[in-house]
Amino acid sequence: MINDSDEFQNRQIILVTGAARSGKSEWAETLAKKFNKPVIYVATALENSQDQEWQERIAQHQKRRPSDWETQWVPYNLPIILDAIAPPHCLLIDSLGTWVANCLEQDDSTWTQTLTQLFDHLQNTRVDVILVAEETGWGVVPAYPLGRTFRDRLGNLIRHLGAIANRVYLVTGGHALNLSLLGEPLIKEHLSNP
Repeated sequence: MINDSDEFQNRQIILVTGAARSGKSEWAETLAKKFNKPVIYVATALENSQDQEWQERIAQHQKRRPSDWETQWVPYNLPIILDAIAPPHCLLIDSLGTWVANCLEQDDSTWTQTLTQLFDHLQNTRVDVILVAEETGWGVVPAYPLGRTFRDRLGNLIRHLGAIANRVYLVTGGHALNLSLLGEPLIKEHLSNP
């Protein structure tokens, strides 16, 4: 029999990152299925009935997921869901880029507190967590301040998540690369001030 401490020790944090339309969400879904546990899909998107194309994107994601997966809409407060779910579940959080965009109005101090809470809750969760994130820093520097803030916040978040994740995947060109096997981490441990 597995006790709670064994479950905590065996739980996985997996980061899946990549460019738009690279297949990162599909790879995260494949990984979630491999856990053979009940999956809770945490959608960070805000539904917008006025934006038909956005609603169609959401619908495409929903059609791909198995019918027995539960969906929870959490556009702002990710730490709450990390605390609310108990083993043997697996959480698939898609996507961090959308979550960062939802929180862009936070000033730097509030954003730092938000990140600290997220990392604390991630490191203490007892369930497997798969996080999907967009790589936005491979292009030009945005010409406007809010764009630069978004790019910098998401880039720093991904970098620090990579330091605590058990596995990090880069999905590009329809292929998933396990960076945990191929690369050397730049940050050896999570920083207390992300």
